[in-house]
Amino acid sequence: MYTFAVCIIWQILYISDVKNPNSISMSIQRLICSCKVLLLASLLTVPVWAQAQPSPGTNAKGKEVRDLKITKETTDKYGNIVREVEYYDGQMKITEVVIIPPFPKLGDRLKVDLDTLNRDSLMVYVDKSQYLVALLYRRKRIRQYRAVFGPDPKKDKMMEGDRATPEGWFKVVSKKEHGAWQKFILIDYPNAASYEKFNQRKKEGLIPPNASIGGSVGIHGTFKSGVKMVDWGMGWTDGCVALKPEDIEDLYKFVAPGTRVFVKR
Repeated sequence: MYTFAVCIIWQILYISDVKNPNSISMSIQRLICSCKVLLLASLLTVPVWAQAQPSPGTNAKGKEVRDLKITKETTDKYGNIVREVEYYDGQMKITEVVIIPPFPKLGDRLKVDLDTLNRDSLMVYVDKSQYLVALLYRRKRIRQYRAVFGPDPKKDKMMEGDRATPEGWFKVVSKKEHGAWQKFILIDYPNAASYEKFNQRKKEGLIPPNASIGGSVGIHGTFKSGVKMVDWGMGWTDGCVALKPEDIEDLYKFVAPGTRVFVKR
């Protein structure tokens, strides 16, 4: 575009400098011709430039890269997914091998020695958009359970009575037997982060000034006749996380007061 502008200016200066009308006519023709050539060149150049820009993505370390693609994928003898990827870091083409441990299937019950388990390395991961609860041990999933929540899992809890499941980091406070829901694992909602969001929302007018924050949120089972609701993804709780009876019994064995819980949309 810079060259295009310079050419036009040069031609205008050239025209203004000549006295002969015929020369002026020829100069105008040369100007038009130059414009056509440069315009055609620019049109041919732009698509090539656009195609050369790789698509965005991230590598295994979370760094933004370009032209990220999977070139090969196999499974090793341990069941790990071995994935070979290629991408561009600047102008350099990188090939990287990523090893992904297999996720347990819903209902898998791999044997775990609870006596030797380091419970500080356990975490409960709740994914509302996937209707899923996963148990992680040393960052590896060892259990996955189907789950349901309040009527609208896409909503974060804002106040008492909205029937939404709170999002963020929590800890298990206690656990106990429950007559209707088999087991109940209480989490520390509301915690300091919950109050911070609650007060900010009041300031912004998103909730009424007299609203209460709520509480008594946890993970529990399902009444016997409501098991199908978990399979169908039908949210029915007042903000708690509901699992099938056999799943809450299994999860209950692992968690204890202090176990970390992360809930995401």
